[in-house]
Amino acid sequence: MRAITFVDVESLCLETVPDPAIVDAGDVIVEVDAAGICGSDLHPYLGRERGLDRGTIMGHEFVGRVVAAGRDVRAFRVGDRVVAPFTTSCGKCWACARGLTSRCINGQLFGWVQDGRGLHGAQAEFVRVPRADTTLAAVPDSLTDDAVALLAGDVLSTAMFGAELAGVQEGDSVAIVGCGAVGLLAIRASLARGAREVFALDAVASRLALAKRFGAIAVDVSNGDAIAFVRERADGRGVDRVIEAVGSPQATRTAADVARPGASIAAVGVHTEPHLALSPGELYDRNLTYAAGRCPARRMLPAALEMAEREAPLIATLISHRLPLEAGVDAYRRLAAREESWAKVVLVGP
Repeated sequence: MRAITFVDVESLCLETVPDPAIVDAGDVIVEVDAAGICGSDLHPYLGRERGLDRGTIMGHEFVGRVVAAGRDVRAFRVGDRVVAPFTTSCGKCWACARGLTSRCINGQLFGWVQDGRGLHGAQAEFVRVPRADTTLAAVPDSLTDDAVALLAGDVLSTAMFGAELAGVQEGDSVAIVGCGAVGLLAIRASLARGAREVFALDAVASRLALAKRFGAIAVDVSNGDAIAFVRERADGRGVDRVIEAVGSPQATRTAADVARPGASIAAVGVHTEPHLALSPGELYDRNLTYAAGRCPARRMLPAALEMAEREAPLIATLISHRLPLEAGVDAYRRLAAREESWAKVVLVGP
């Protein structure tokens, strides 16, 4: 089969590799209909995260159809249309029992093989899915857009988790820091939980235009008055909840600056810096709650699929490019360069 594989920092390859096979009785093989390129895929590509083996198949967002199943698989059969979260999960360990499926003690991250151990990804024609019964979710027939369905397994689940982690509730004022796909979907997730108003902070005009379309008050952070504007509009003291969807020290600082005393900040962006840009003293002095972590996407998937189905036309606007697999290597380069008009890329089958 063809697959996009890791070679080195800023170097990928489209090559022919062996088809995946059933290894354990709980495995299925999925023929990939659509695979996403996620912002977090850029971390190993750009060398922000290291350790990925040469030859690892990239990608952790996918939707497709089951083409083979191990003898112990009960929930799925050949021909079923399925979507996966970005990690596998057993559904039985202490973490899964508490709904923290992203920290399953038996789980693996799609698209991460290190020192010969791990799980290949889905930017390929086929992907092996271990623990299929407790990892995969069925895609409703009424959700016809494969690209929208795959967003449920990662960015939409993460956005909904951000709203949950921040504790968004009826009547809250909310700030979203970063208007990439996760941030834009966090607008919808916050409004669905009853937020009174949502401020969306970014510096990119096209993203801010989308934020308005998604229902937020768009705030250009390149304007020196942006923080003061949000604080003033939010009852003069700052917002009740902040969802930080970037993963940078600057985003952390912005999140803290727009938060009122006693606010909660949820960080769902992937951070790679060694130190938090927010001191313990500031957390204490302002009674701030700071929470962070990888989304338990499998737990969030049923609700995410419902939202994806309900808001499919709007969610589809996040996808800037639908490309064949052979265009994927160049797409990484363009995304890493932050080229104008390149946002969410989905690699689609024939």
